[in-house]
Amino acid sequence: MDNIYRHRRAELLKQLPDDSLVILAGYQQKVRSKNIKYHFRQDNDFLYLTGFDEPDAIAILVKREVSEYLLFSRPKDPAQEVSFGSRAGVEGAVEHYGADRAFSNTLFEQTLLPLLQNIKTLYISDELGRFSSSLVNWSNHHRFNSSFDTPKYFTSIKPLAELLHPRRVVKNQAEIAKIRNAVTASTAGHLAVMQACHPGINERQLSSLFDFTIAKYGCNDVAYPNIVASGNNACCLHYEENSSQLQDGQMLLIDAGGELEHYASDITRSYPVNGRFTPEQKAIYQLVLSALDQAINKVRPGAMWNSLYNTCMQVMAEGLKQLGLLSGSIEQIMATESYKRFTVHKTGHWLGMDVHDVGPYHDNNGKWRTLETGMVFTIEPGIYIPEDATDVPEAYRGMGIRIEDDILVTANGFENLSADVPRTVEEIEHCMAHT
Repeated sequence: MDNIYRHRRAELLKQLPDDSLVILAGYQQKVRSKNIKYHFRQDNDFLYLTGFDEPDAIAILVKREVSEYLLFSRPKDPAQEVSFGSRAGVEGAVEHYGADRAFSNTLFEQTLLPLLQNIKTLYISDELGRFSSSLVNWSNHHRFNSSFDTPKYFTSIKPLAELLHPRRVVKNQAEIAKIRNAVTASTAGHLAVMQACHPGINERQLSSLFDFTIAKYGCNDVAYPNIVASGNNACCLHYEENSSQLQDGQMLLIDAGGELEHYASDITRSYPVNGRFTPEQKAIYQLVLSALDQAINKVRPGAMWNSLYNTCMQVMAEGLKQLGLLSGSIEQIMATESYKRFTVHKTGHWLGMDVHDVGPYHDNNGKWRTLETGMVFTIEPGIYIPEDATDVPEAYRGMGIRIEDDILVTANGFENLSADVPRTVEEIEHCMAHT
């Protein structure tokens, strides 16, 4: 189990300067109410480097002449394990997770402080600020607690994300396989919802159906809260109430992705509640799909990241002008960005352990990053026309249409991982007619 994590730690150590130390803070379990806790989800940077999936854990990496990996975990406790499940304990941290040394997490600080002697750079990965109030004291401990004629080291503190997050952007084959499995589960979930959709059903029922379906494929969670938004609800980008009853004549937008083996998927589809597009719904839908497909066709190693957004905006601006929803010349529309009234968000993000995965979109010179083989990301153009847009013909109002696919950069171009979820007008109407 530890081979991939051992390799990742070794690669990270190569990037670190000599006499440096890394503190990785795992997440703590959160209380939902009284003695009921939320389902635990580990910090992804911690998990990426350790594979250790228990709460209240901490890890240390030390780069010296002899480097070392220490893991601090909850000790074994038979009474607690009867109630809340088994623990790896100190022995398991070494035997199963590859730690050179392991300790109870209660011994973290007293073990850390001697290790900091002669450390010149302290890297911290602590997403929730678990140790933010202690860092400066730790970095100064040796300087303030040694004799006056002892060499002093002024330790600098740096975020580990600066080194680690760029590494997470390009996925290896094992990671791609996990994302593919998550997409497969979500594809089944989207198909089930599409076929169950009809006037009178509640958004919550469709959300639950998605969860039920992806569970059959091994998902024990979603990558983010499901967005099941009918009618004007879809104009709220992160609508999560999922409580409205679907009405005949509305569009439904569902943005939902399962998480499998700690890797996310992220797929959005939009379609008519009754299974048949009106002319106006079809016009907007075809426009968004055209933007998506033209952007996808730009994907190849060496392409600029921002070219995908620019392509989507150009296609949708031209289409909105042709439909009479934007006025002026296309040059004026693009220059003033008046299209942003209806296209209100960016059109993609990295995908991996986080649904909005970490990593820079610019290179070290501030230029847009170029695509590389093994990158996985979403492309997700959308057009939103709320009910209160009274200067727009009524037939267009109260709909949000977004289409989102998960894209892998290959050596020769791209693979649309989510292409099996119906996406053309014909595919959608055919799928919904066979319920």
